[in-house]
This record gives sequence, structure tokens and C-alpha cells, in this order.
Amino acid sequence: MKFRLTIFLLLFVFLGNSQENKSYRIRTIAFYNLENLFDIENDTLIFDDDRTPEGKDRWTLERYNKKLDHLSRVLSEIGSKTTKTSPDIIGICEVENRRVIQDLINHPNLISKDYGILHYDSPDERGIDVALLYKKSVFLPTSSASHRLLLINDDGERNYTRDQLIVGGLLDDEQMFFMVNHWPSRSGGEARSRPNRMAAAKLSKRIIDSVQRLDSDAKIISMGDFNDDPTNDSFKKILKTKGKISQLDSLGLYNPMEKLYKKGIGSLAYRDKWNLFDQIFFTENILYPDERSYKFWKARVFNAPYLVAKKGQYKGYPQRTYAGGSYTGGYSDHFPVYMYLIKPVMDKILPE
Repeated sequence: MKFRLTIFLLLFVFLGNSQENKSYRIRTIAFYNLENLFDIENDTLIFDDDRTPEGKDRWTLERYNKKLDHLSRVLSEIGSKTTKTSPDIIGICEVENRRVIQDLINHPNLISKDYGILHYDSPDERGIDVALLYKKSVFLPTSSASHRLLLINDDGERNYTRDQLIVGGLLDDEQMFFMVNHWPSRSGGEARSRPNRMAAAKLSKRIIDSVQRLDSDAKIISMGDFNDDPTNDSFKKILKTKGKISQLDSLGLYNPMEKLYKKGIGSLAYRDKWNLFDQIFFTENILYPDERSYKFWKARVFNAPYLVAKKGQYKGYPQRTYAGGSYTGGYSDHFPVYMYLIKPVMDKILPE
């Protein structure tokens, strides 16, 4: 009798827990600034002279291959403690051309993941672009466009910078849009360069608004190196992103990185101050979908110990490729950022 009672109680606990603990399919969305991923050839149409074997940086094939080794390792591990695999969607920036992206995804660390590429050449003076990588088994692109940011400098001349990429498609048969950004830098100082990022934010807002005019229920995830923090005017006054869910309206944009930033978490450091320029934000409807759709779970900065400099002037910072003008053989001067999307499947959270 005692034995039967024990079995019954265990069964009761198991069934009770199974009702409370659902399982989820998990998809990882990531962004990584690859810090000047250039090939070793001199392109006469752009300012890439430093990144050649004869240039200032002595950018050799050996160094290029080591950079690919490092970056492919990072991309293969982002979010993998939970999912046991690499991200499903990856936004990248600071890539010279499609060739270097192909070299990256064909690296032994990534080739089995079968990533596709969406990339357009930008008019940036250094020739660096943004791109979207996606697992072909997970995402089917149905549309893409590259939007030009027109900037004029103090001399009335065109300031050539990166385009903004938007890609629409089916994430496991669910319509989703992904934007990839690399906004103008803070060269010349934050205040002096601020109008350029405000202009970039206005372009992003126009792109998002145009998608929502066609479909008010469109799910949009925007990611990038914005060269601004979550609390800067470009986010708060132009995009009107919110860091608190309670402040959102139906067409609002939620930025989970704002909470991380206010905790002192950053993706890059400058003069002993952490910034969170690398961000992912999205439309409100990804917080409250129906039971059959993906929803936001959590966002993080991927700052694994091997990505952190252990010594020297930049100790504690992201371990970069060049530091103080010298080759250090690191990864990037930025940490990657990522978020999880989840959708109910069975009884507990399990990767697929």
C-alpha cells in the first residue's frame, strides 16, 4: 500500500509539472561588428590601402585566415549554451565585400550550418558593408532592399556611409522582417557627429513606418552597431524606443538592451567607459504573439572570457585585432549581442 501511494504521488508531481512547464522551439538572432574584415587585395575604388600586405597594417593572408578562424568560432558559439548550435539569423557589419563573407561562412567552424547571405555594396568610403546571414533550413527570404543614407558634411560635400538593409521572409513559416544597421561613427566627437546618427535614425524610422503601413501587424527586428547608446536621442526622440514594456503602444518599439545598459553592461569600451552601441530592438507584437508564433524571451551580450583582453592598455576590453597601432591578433573591438525567440512546442525548454 505504501509503495502504491509513493508511485501515485510521483505521478501526480510529474503530471502537475508537465502542465506548468511547456517546451519551446528556440531561435537565436545575433549581431556582430566584425571589426574591419577585409581581404588582402587592394581595391582602387575604396580606401583599403592599410589592409593590404604592403599597407600600414601589414594585412597578410596569415592574419586574414587567423581573423576568419576567430570570427567563425565566435559566430558558432553565440547563444549555444542554451541552443547547442549557432544563431539562426546573424547581422554583421564592417565587411569589405561578399567574398570575405563567403570565406567566413565556408570556414570549417560554420560550413555545416549552411548559411545564406544577403548583402549589397554600400557607398562607404572605406568600402565596409552590412549583411545578413541566415540558416537556409530555418529562414526563407522573400524580399530585401538596401536603403541609402544621404549625408552632407560641413563643406557641402557628400559624406558616404553605410546603407541600411531590410530583409523580409519566413522564419519557420512565420513572416518576419530583419534590419541591419551600421550608423555613422562618433569621429570628431559625439556632439559634432550626432546629426549624422539622428539622420540615420530618421531613415530607420521611415523604413519601419513603410513596412507597418503595408502591414500594421508586421514583426520587425532591427539590429546593428548604432554608435549610440539605448538612451541617446536617436533612440528616445526619433525611434521612440521604450525600455519598459508597460510604456509600449501597439506600434511601439521595445529595446531590451536599455535595461542591460542601465545595469552597466556594454559591448565596447572607450576611455574606461562602457557603451552599448550594439543593440537589437523590435516591434511590440513580438512580446505578445498568439500561441503559435515566436515571442521574445531574453537578450544578452556575448562576452565569453576568451573575447576579453587579459593584459596591456586595453585589459578588460574586447580583445581586438589591432591595439594602439600594433597587431594583437584578437577578435573584434566589439562584443556580439543576441536575443532568443521562443515558440511553444511540448513540455519544457529544449533546443531544436
